[in-house]
Amino acid sequence: MSSLDPATIEKLQTWLKVVSDPKRLRIINLLMEGVQCNCELGERLQMPRNLISHHLGVLRQAGLVEVERDMLDARWVYYSINRAALDELNAVFDAFFNPDRIQPRHPACGPQSVQEQISEIKFIEP
Repeated sequence: MSSLDPATIEKLQTWLKVVSDPKRLRIINLLMEGVQCNCELGERLQMPRNLISHHLGVLRQAGLVEVERDMLDARWVYYSINRAALDELNAVFDAFFNPDRIQPRHPACGPQSVQEQISEIKFIEP
């Protein structure tokens, strides 16, 4: 298995930066239980609604959270995990941390590289 392409690594970096905030991680944890509104999140997290709205905005911008307005009263907004983004995050995370990517060392510098070069020269036939 080879290195991941730079775009994939950049996407993983963005997601990790977004979810590394403890408050956003707690919000995601609750959203993994199902759809929630801002007031439900605020009550369970003991956080002001404006702070939750800020963190939900960051999560939405990263594509991890979806928004749906109530059909009867559009003032009510419900938040949920974007399942497609979650699947992609899991796939990228698994690919990045896949142990099969670990390769044996082939020294290109230092004393071990010189020894390896000498060993290669010995096997060359004239």
